[in-house]
Amino acid sequence: MKLLHRLRGPKAVADVSGELDLVVERKEAVSDGVVRLTLADALGGDLPRWSPGAHVDLLLRPDLVRQYSLCGDTEDRSRLQVAVLREPDGRGGSAYVHDELREGDALRIRGPRNNFPLVRAQRYLFVAGGIGITPFLPMMAAAEATRADWRLVYGGRTRASMAFADHLARTYTHHVLLRPQDQYGLLDLPAVLGEPDPHTAVYTCGPEPLLSAVEETCDDWPEGALHLERFAPRRRAVAPHRAPFDVELARSARTVTVSGSKTVLQAVQEAGVRVSASCAEGICGSCETTVLSGEIDHQDSVLSSAERAEGRKMMICVSQAKGDHLVLDL
Repeated sequence: MKLLHRLRGPKAVADVSGELDLVVERKEAVSDGVVRLTLADALGGDLPRWSPGAHVDLLLRPDLVRQYSLCGDTEDRSRLQVAVLREPDGRGGSAYVHDELREGDALRIRGPRNNFPLVRAQRYLFVAGGIGITPFLPMMAAAEATRADWRLVYGGRTRASMAFADHLARTYTHHVLLRPQDQYGLLDLPAVLGEPDPHTAVYTCGPEPLLSAVEETCDDWPEGALHLERFAPRRRAVAPHRAPFDVELARSARTVTVSGSKTVLQAVQEAGVRVSASCAEGICGSCETTVLSGEIDHQDSVLSSAERAEGRKMMICVSQAKGDHLVLDL
């Protein structure tokens, strides 16, 4: 095992791309199939500030970038923590973390970035499924620190597979309801959610069937009450064949044409304009771009319905133009 010697040092500095080189200080199992990584600056420098709901990109290899929610202490500037579920049918990211990454290894990250912020509310209801518990750990700590009224309903396949379950049961005894599926079946969402409440913010994260079910159950809740974070893109309607459209890049004084199966992101990158991007599926938010003019056909899984209606930003990796012209702040 490689050893990491922590030294006192200045603030860790990201490069111009917003990327930061860290070291895997610790790797530990926290449940069946889940490991937690603790990342630190090799010289002990302070890491970027972040808020509950934030995530980072792990640049595992040049061709392998994955996003994971931060699950540590927001006040601890010396380290960042993520938890990674082994996905047997995944695309290689979780397998790399579980099988190849070792304590002492260097690891480049991008971020933190927050598409799932904790809003102010009188009450919070957190509904977690499986590894979806991770963004809620700092959220619950924040809610507890402000003495907010909150509760967590946490489901998983088995108790042994539910990361941090024992910690939550010990720390927040009266706030947490653990519901492993092998003992209780699927979550009874109508009972969990109850009647619509304008003073309650509902947060949910986990597998797509859970998110879709929570969305359906919250259909009568006030606009903006439900907050979701997806690990995979929502099912999108099949878009009709689109005629080519032009994208004007205001700051770069260029115009590119998007045609065929090409995305706006691809057209912009081919024109030599550097844009931060990661998942290319409309779920991480890294390619979010300000729209100066034009109507947008939103296909992402990040923006809220209010943000979509406002039409001021888009995820250029999946979203397109409704008309024949867009002007972007690039």
